[in-house]
Amino acid sequence: MPLLDHEKIIASLQEGGAVASRLNSYEPRQAQLDLLELIIRAFNKDVHVMAEAGTGVGKSFAYLLPAMHFALENKEKVVISTATITLQQQLYEKDIPLVASAIGADVKSVLMKGRGNYLCVRRLDEAIREPPLDDFDFDELKHITEWSKNTKTGTRSELSFMPSDITWSSVCSESDLCLGNHCPWRESCFVFKLRREANNAHIIVVNHHLLFADLAARFQGAGYENAVVLPPFNRLVIDEAHTMENSATSFFSAEFGRTGIFRQLSKLYYKRRANQRGLLVKLNAMLPSKEDVLDGLTAAVKKVRASSEELDECAVQLCGIEGIFRLSSSKSDESFLKKSLFPYFISLRKCILALTSLIRQITENLDDERSADPVVWEIKTIVRRLESIAEICEAFCNYHKYEDEVLWIERLQISKEPWAVFTRTPLDLAAKLKDSVFSPNKTVVCVSATLAINGNFSYWAGRSGITFSENNTVLSGCFPSPFPYTNAVLLASPEDAPLPDEPEYQDFINKTTASLAATAGGSALVLFTSYQSLSSAYKTAKDELTPLGIRCLKQGDDDRSRLLQDFISDERSCLFATDSFWEGVDAPGDTLRLVVICRLPFRTPGDPVFEARCETVEKRGGNSFMELSLPHAVMKFKQGFGRLIRRSSDRGVVAVLDSRLLKKKYGQLFLQSLPETRTSFTDIDSILKDIEQFLF
Repeated sequence: MPLLDHEKIIASLQEGGAVASRLNSYEPRQAQLDLLELIIRAFNKDVHVMAEAGTGVGKSFAYLLPAMHFALENKEKVVISTATITLQQQLYEKDIPLVASAIGADVKSVLMKGRGNYLCVRRLDEAIREPPLDDFDFDELKHITEWSKNTKTGTRSELSFMPSDITWSSVCSESDLCLGNHCPWRESCFVFKLRREANNAHIIVVNHHLLFADLAARFQGAGYENAVVLPPFNRLVIDEAHTMENSATSFFSAEFGRTGIFRQLSKLYYKRRANQRGLLVKLNAMLPSKEDVLDGLTAAVKKVRASSEELDECAVQLCGIEGIFRLSSSKSDESFLKKSLFPYFISLRKCILALTSLIRQITENLDDERSADPVVWEIKTIVRRLESIAEICEAFCNYHKYEDEVLWIERLQISKEPWAVFTRTPLDLAAKLKDSVFSPNKTVVCVSATLAINGNFSYWAGRSGITFSENNTVLSGCFPSPFPYTNAVLLASPEDAPLPDEPEYQDFINKTTASLAATAGGSALVLFTSYQSLSSAYKTAKDELTPLGIRCLKQGDDDRSRLLQDFISDERSCLFATDSFWEGVDAPGDTLRLVVICRLPFRTPGDPVFEARCETVEKRGGNSFMELSLPHAVMKFKQGFGRLIRRSSDRGVVAVLDSRLLKKKYGQLFLQSLPETRTSFTDIDSILKDIEQFLF
């Protein structure tokens, strides 16, 4: 294997180098060069990397250069995965072309999204030939058909309008509905075209969702030598690696809800007035007239629907005010569950298996020609999906046998009527991540702005499984941000703030967030851990800030991307937000000069998976607060702090209104994990004066 030329690659990022000379505002960054050197070593020695690279280090170029050189010189694919669409687009559209131009090579790259983002030409053709009963849905189908004639990629994001989920789900590509080589539309298939491009590419840019769809399939038996979702590979870069565990969870979990069951049943059969539609109607038409099986099938479908509704109603009530119910051997009253919940699980499982058994009897007796019909293929797919739901029902009824899983119910509500979602999740993903991500691959580079706690990677390494891999050495390093935090940031925390569990805390938050935003003249992102607390503070702030010409925006009032765009475009605005806005917000310049962290971001006690993991730590004699709660909170705190400074010229204030930062011993761990800044740890009135003086 040809080794990468260490000196040549590093020189390209030094002043006057091939890459550096192409950057409009190049600044020499030692941390970037050190990170680049570490990643070169990882590719040359077949080892893994975990690296924390602060904001502004330039981690994208630090991993793109060795990745592209390695792919070209060794004729191996390198997969680059990121958590956000923004970074995915930036890599593919800007960074990769720039680096390719700098090294003077024809680097073939491809951007891949999840399969559901792409149009399936076969399904569109079938949908048009049997249009939906709703005129609105049919109009959307006609628009999609016209668009399909000209689109080059077939991706949903290219549409000039946003089709309804129902319409798009009827025409999008789905892996278990794909006919593969037997599809008559294979030559015009967008997914097959993309896979051909990926097969010939040096660099494949994906998101974590797609990456773990591929890795989970390989881990569950598809193997590592063949193409699955992605072509085979054994060199991987995971950017924004702090989100790995959350991204992987969905692919090693299983869930269902009433709405999902209804969606599958509607594909099988639905009726509006005298009109009957669905796959079972088509199946019945394929049979000899004397074998009319539709009545029996529709009766079985109705029983599944009714049983699902009964289970849902019981589960919603069981979730109570908290909205969460976890089945636990140590906490659950099994005799109560056997009387209340389990009979509904048993009934739903029985009804599903009765329906799927009936369908199997019919499809297995078809001749070869009819068995190959796409209708039968789709029916068999839905049968498998329903049977997987039956398996989850069985697991819930025998939850005490699944000590390595968390089985829980959550009540969701978007419109007026709530519904329940039933989920089974692995208790610990580290072993699965080791076996699916790190052991099979020769080099995995994990980078993020937040992987370490005060320079220590133990928490993230333990959660990700990177250090459990027997065959691979792991290199690590922290590469500090080059930004001038000492002069550019004021970290403030009021000594006179009440503790979060004291009655006057919310009143203090309401008053103080408004005062801070008024002092800064807007340009504020106010971060909460509770939507209830957010709503209370927003109401007070809006009344006080609107007369000052400061616009108040609240998460939940609009789509996340539009809300963020509104905030970025208005320097005199204040955005009140919770969980998802603690990261992924990039608002440089005067758009954001004040970040308010109302409460240290400890996980809420109601999180069933986190609660179960804490119980496991306590059972083995550990301290769940020190091993899980505190390190997780510190990493998220760093993400929130990182929203402020996005460019070297940025300047602003981070105000932490949780007095545990100063009053509790563990508060020092939060402070030690931040870069050195100016500080104002005094009473709130003095802090407001310090902020005004610092900003103006």
